[in-house]
Amino acid sequence: MSILEKARSEFIHVCNDRSLDLSRTVAVHPLSPHDAIGDAEADFVIKKGKEYVIEAAFDKAQGQAFTGIACQWNGTIEELLSLELSDIRNRGIFVASMNAVLRSLGLATGTNHCRDEDPTNCGPEIAGQLEARFGTKRFGLVGLQPAILKALVNHFTREFVRVVDLNPDNIGSLKSGIEVWDGQTDLPRLVEWSEAGLVTGSSIVNGTIDEIISCFKDDNKPLVFFGNTISGTAGLLDLDRLCPFGR
Repeated sequence: MSILEKARSEFIHVCNDRSLDLSRTVAVHPLSPHDAIGDAEADFVIKKGKEYVIEAAFDKAQGQAFTGIACQWNGTIEELLSLELSDIRNRGIFVASMNAVLRSLGLATGTNHCRDEDPTNCGPEIAGQLEARFGTKRFGLVGLQPAILKALVNHFTREFVRVVDLNPDNIGSLKSGIEVWDGQTDLPRLVEWSEAGLVTGSSIVNGTIDEIISCFKDDNKPLVFFGNTISGTAGLLDLDRLCPFGR
């Protein structure tokens, strides 16, 4: 069973345990870059139109997800639970909505992206927390987030950082002095080189999370996810996650 299917199974148990009315509705809509991250620096993928943030509203709670498809959706929780998760559009809808519902139940935190100066401050905070937890190690970053990569390089030096990404515009380029490797073909290379992994939570939506977890597990190396997208799944499945300024 995939990680997302496991999360759905646990989510169903939560709905049943809480006697949640499955006829209640969730509304999902895309956010503009400013609505999603405010006045953050320009070097974020959402500001370049390569990725989108969708937001789900349930009761008085919101949950978000990064996705490659900007979409709208309205439906009941019952309809949400039956979505076909092989479709990336549905994965984004499901993840954002699950985050919102779990937030409303007090079972997820940091379900919404940080804003304004916080996305820039996030990188140094994550680097400090990684050092406190692991010491100085070789960190493999899965999913280019420029502010986080820059902070890792500044904190640990280029000798201790490598990165892979799926965006062809990034692959082969230098970011903070680090060559961006191909996330499709170079993941095993990254895992072999690294001593710990730091992985974008949006991997739960783009469909790469199972391979990533498998690669790090096979090499017996710790793995930490970052970001708000994976907030609900991390809470349900006890995945290690950092999101210092998630809202």
